[in-house]
Amino acid sequence: MNTASKLLSGFALAILAAAGVQAETYDGVTKVTSTQSRAAVRAEGVVAAHSGDPFSDAAGQGVVKMASSIDRASVRSQGFAAAHSANPYAEGYGQGVARVESSVDRASVRLQARAAARGDRLPI
Repeated sequence: MNTASKLLSGFALAILAAAGVQAETYDGVTKVTSTQSRAAVRAEGVVAAHSGDPFSDAAGQGVVKMASSIDRASVRSQGFAAAHSANPYAEGYGQGVARVESSVDRASVRLQARAAARGDRLPI
């Protein structure tokens, strides 16, 4: 009886699901009727392609020419110097590198590092 009730409820759910499904209708390809010639549409396309983006953030703002007393060569050299300087936003910028003098022999440090990498016991 338990199996029959599960089967019956499954059929009921399938019928309800099938009743809720509706297929979309296809109306075919929409025909576009235009009164303009191909040449006029092409000319409008060229004008639209060469004009600014009407959806940009600065649309309608225009370009403002600013008068400056600094010549182009000095601005270029400042930009070149800024591009080749250190990254001011990097971690540790401005901290500098300090060279620490040590009395430990370089060869013994290298020997200890190799032994540690191999898992060997370090010499005491």
